Amino acid sequence: QVRLEESGGGSVQPGHSLTLSCTASIRTIDTYTMAWFRQATGKERELVAAIHWSADQTSYSPSVKGRFTISRDNAKNTVYLQMNSLKPEDTAVYSCGEKLLSSLEDMRTGAMNFWGKGTLVTVST
Repeated sequence: QVRLEESGGGSVQPGHSLTLSCTASIRTIDTYTMAWFRQATGKERELVAAIHWSADQTSYSPSVKGRFTISRDNAKNTVYLQMNSLKPEDTAVYSCGEKLLSSLEDMRTGAMNFWGKGTLVTVST
């Protein structure tokens, strides 16, 4: 069974940057729309960013637009989330998900074909 594995989480101070990676095993991601979700303690899961399987469209939550950038490298079966100007409210477990041939709109449902286990990002002084 395919496995999505996130990496790159950690603890940083406000204003700093982190880059998360999500790599798929067993098969390629080129027909999957990929997304990053996050869930903070006591809050609902939030769609942070998504990138269409054709790689020509992206979408972002208003809370991260202009600070975060999602990208993909199909040759490496990996999707990235570059996070700049991090804020304490960005603290959460970040998980990647994928959905076969999905539109960006459908990614908002949170109904993915596969999920990673998540990586913790902590932003504090």
